[in-house]
Amino acid sequence: MSFSDIYGQDKQIAVLKNAMERGRVPHAYLFHGTRGVGKRKTAKVFAKALICSKENLDSCDRCASCTKIDHGNHPDVITIIPKGNVIKIDVIKDLRRQMKFRPFEGGRRVFIIVDADKMNSVSANSFLKTLEEPSPSSILILTASNPHLLPATILSRCQQLRFNPIQVDTAALFLEKKLSINTESAYLLASSSGGSIGKALEMSENSYLTFRNEVIESVNTLNFKDPLKFLSLVDNFGKDGEDILGKLEILRSWYRDILVYKETGEMKSLIHRDRIEIIRDFAGKISGLNILKSIKTINRAYGAIEQNANKPLMLEWMMFKLAE
Repeated sequence: MSFSDIYGQDKQIAVLKNAMERGRVPHAYLFHGTRGVGKRKTAKVFAKALICSKENLDSCDRCASCTKIDHGNHPDVITIIPKGNVIKIDVIKDLRRQMKFRPFEGGRRVFIIVDADKMNSVSANSFLKTLEEPSPSSILILTASNPHLLPATILSRCQQLRFNPIQVDTAALFLEKKLSINTESAYLLASSSGGSIGKALEMSENSYLTFRNEVIESVNTLNFKDPLKFLSLVDNFGKDGEDILGKLEILRSWYRDILVYKETGEMKSLIHRDRIEIIRDFAGKISGLNILKSIKTINRAYGAIEQNANKPLMLEWMMFKLAE
């Protein structure tokens, strides 16, 4: 795996290559952006390029160093992954201890901290000492989806690279090749994932298309003139929090498509464009104002359930509001 295997982050890769070419690689990076856009993958490839025995601006994927990194057993590349929802102080203490050692096989040691924004305040303060007294042979690469959760003192000591959501067409092309699926399905997964290839791959593994069709068919069979019928949809959401949030995301994107089509009459920007007949039918039944109100209602229900509100009660409230 090399830089050529990373999709949609050409500017970010150019910055990293330029630093290597000039011989001025900072001691700490922060790769931040939404989940699944390639931060961790880029960190690994960057580590390979830095340690590769060929000393090019990319990994050769053939030398002993590159092979060891791919297999996860290179002594000079250490990856820290949170256990649960927090990176504890013991993990940071161990990191600081390991940074005292010289490189075992090359000129550098690379430490990748995945989801660094999960450090608690104690861990973050301990990690700050590492940034204030960097080891000359060590490079730190932090990845974070929510960089604002990190202290400003850590942010100021890292070179920050923002990883943007990937263009839908680019993500769809990747999925089409990776999963060997048809163009329409690849586009649907890419657009539904919000430009996150990682999320799109998760969707494919979790049968997202089947999941989505169930939600759309359930909504399509409801009678707008009978609000109580909307309550029957509550049972279809299930009881698991993650499943409920997933179905709410589909419902939100569904109403979004209805609004887009109602206002533009065009298909090119639709996420669920393979269901255009149903979208067209819905757009003719609901006013633009009511569609906006529906999206706001779904957003409120999503936020409440995400904060552990009573799920059945919140879903019932949402369905009554949508029926209105």
